[in-house]
Amino acid sequence: MDNFDFLISILGSTIRLSIPLIFTALAGLFSERAGIFDIGLEGKMLAAAFAAAVVAYHVGVILPDVPPDWILQSGAPEWFTAYVVLPIYRTLPAWAGLLSGIVISIALSLVHGFASITNRGNQIVSGVAINFIAAGLTIVLGQAWYRQGGRTPQLTPDARFQPITLWGAETIRDVPIIGPLYANVISGNNALTYMAFAAVPLSWWVLYRTRFGLRLRAVGENPGAVDTAGISVVWLRYRAVIVAGFLCGFAGTYLAIAQSAAFINNMSAGKGYIALAALIFAKWKPVPVMLACLLFGFLDALANFMQGKSLPLIGEVPVQIFQSLPFILTCVLLAGFIGAANPPKAGGVPYVKER
Repeated sequence: MDNFDFLISILGSTIRLSIPLIFTALAGLFSERAGIFDIGLEGKMLAAAFAAAVVAYHVGVILPDVPPDWILQSGAPEWFTAYVVLPIYRTLPAWAGLLSGIVISIALSLVHGFASITNRGNQIVSGVAINFIAAGLTIVLGQAWYRQGGRTPQLTPDARFQPITLWGAETIRDVPIIGPLYANVISGNNALTYMAFAAVPLSWWVLYRTRFGLRLRAVGENPGAVDTAGISVVWLRYRAVIVAGFLCGFAGTYLAIAQSAAFINNMSAGKGYIALAALIFAKWKPVPVMLACLLFGFLDALANFMQGKSLPLIGEVPVQIFQSLPFILTCVLLAGFIGAANPPKAGGVPYVKER
């Protein structure tokens, strides 16, 4: 493999490994901008992955291979049936898995909101408790239901989000530089990948160009002023944690039925904590969040590609060193080597309405 092919492979892997980090970091962005610290991102991602894999598997088993006659004989044009109806029908297990992952993640977000917003509990303790609950329940339920050591059965291709070949990818594949970049890095990713990158400008627009975003940022800085203006601080913060749960549902679903073909014990593997580090590194701004997640994804991809490789003048380096690079960078960033990274002023502080 020459240097350019190696670079293309690294870039493609970087994109794929960054997606759960982008979704999760954006989830933390909405929650923390509203003043709710969410250490439970890891647990919500893990629970969503388990729910998505379970539902996608069972829907795939139940759903007939051939669409019912009422779909095929609905009177719609043949092209519409061939290019719209049938593709949607075949991917129903994957979309059902995504929906279930979102529902479970939002449910855990509401638990976190009830503990930290309604009851004014410690937000860190609540988040850690969610992580423990998700890590334990997924293993126990997986083992009780499937007897495969806590993992779910292998998913069929139709129960997963498959790669999408973009228009013109095969045509320009042989064009130097541009062709491989477009065909192997930009094209060939699944729907959730493109949704993740679309979520970045959408999040920026929501936070900085909508009334909801303005109020969300204000409630994280000065909830008393927001309350004085007649806006419900509690409802705003609940909406923020619901958005966080929604995005974590995408992250967990991606892990289980897009990147992988089953749920595996602890498959989030600390990605929720790395996403929090990326959020701090990016200073709670959407576009820098994406760039920070791509950096972590690059280190993860580099660790995968360097297994068994030798470095000049050094020789073969233990793969554990490369695998630890994302976590080393996390420690470096959290130790304060990124300059001043000031969180929202009211972050982590329960709001008590003045009487």
